[in-house]
Amino acid sequence: MIIVIAITAIVGSMVAVFLRAPLESYIAQDRRARLADTADTALRRIGRDIRLALPNSVRVTSDAAGVVYLEFLATRSGGRYREAGGGDILDFTAADNSFDILGPAIAMQASDRIAVYNLGIPGADAWAGDTLATYTGAAGNVTSVAIAPKLFPLASPGHRFQVVEGPVSYVCNPGAGTLTRYWGYAMAVNQPTAFAAATPQALLATRVSACSFDYQPGVTERGGLVGMTLNLSQAGETVRLYATTQVSNQP
Repeated sequence: MIIVIAITAIVGSMVAVFLRAPLESYIAQDRRARLADTADTALRRIGRDIRLALPNSVRVTSDAAGVVYLEFLATRSGGRYREAGGGDILDFTAADNSFDILGPAIAMQASDRIAVYNLGIPGADAWAGDTLATYTGAAGNVTSVAIAPKLFPLASPGHRFQVVEGPVSYVCNPGAGTLTRYWGYAMAVNQPTAFAAATPQALLATRVSACSFDYQPGVTERGGLVGMTLNLSQAGETVRLYATTQVSNQP
């Protein structure tokens, strides 16, 4: 029995030596796959949101602590306003408080805003409130939009308007190792935004070791481009993913 136990121990030790490398490789591969999946999911979520951003509302900045901010105004829907003919037109010569929609009814909520021809420049900047009007009608599907009296600075060549839900920020903090989505907070002209304690938030990724956002606005005739880099690290290994998303900047 003693001889059998000794031989078994020797064989077991030899087997353990041969199995150690494959097991460590499997664990490392699984860890990298999990990191890559987390990073890919986060970048896809950001890209999906950006494609619904109000034209010319995307902005990127960072602070002294290395925290990177990607912020934009999220839209839910849009349509075409009546600009001539019978019915309630949207007046661009004086403050107007309502207009008819050309086409099917759209869903509205009490907290929505209406944006018309946002160019993201002084005098036509949604962040400054130039191209936004507060929706004052009831929630539901509407064909006539009631707004707080507003004189929009510029008419849309395509007679288009967008329904804006509100600002959204993606905050990447390598110091804390987090990538977080914030929404439901008050708009601010300056960035970064000081989020209130009650601001809804969703943690998209942990173990963030580095990140960057880059925005190329292009011009109003074509889309801008947002480049996103996200590094996730664990156990001495780092997974780096890069993605780009086109932004429709034609208001």
